[in-house]
Amino acid sequence: MADLRDLQLSGSRVLPARWLSIRFARSGGPGGQNVNKVSSKADLRLDLAAAAAHFSPEELERIREQLAPRIDAEGQLQVVSSEHREQARNVAAALARMEALLRGALKRPKVRRATKPSRGSKERRLEAKKHRSQVKQWRGRPAD
Repeated sequence: MADLRDLQLSGSRVLPARWLSIRFARSGGPGGQNVNKVSSKADLRLDLAAAAAHFSPEELERIREQLAPRIDAEGQLQVVSSEHREQARNVAAALARMEALLRGALKRPKVRRATKPSRGSKERRLEAKKHRSQVKQWRGRPAD
């Protein structure tokens, strides 16, 4: 069985490995006879109910909203890795992917503030439109 490590989300925020569970299955794809004998595909799950104490309600809502397709009926966040032929590498890849997904979901979205174009930018835009209009007029047939 592969060793699970804690999830390092930031410098101070760490989710203990005891909230993680892992299962292995036979991986599909190329690999010859190895595919039929070795269970190298890693199915990593995080118990969100247990981890809820480490997140604010706002953060937990953001995780559930952004990662909804990856949350199963029991409320566990699921990440599957089968890109490597070795079980240990798939476990490491799944752990790294789960960390990246959680970091992305925890990142606060930037607040967008409506702004008005400056006077100078308005003038430059109108001047560019006039110039473009003039260029197009020059392309026409000469007047008699």
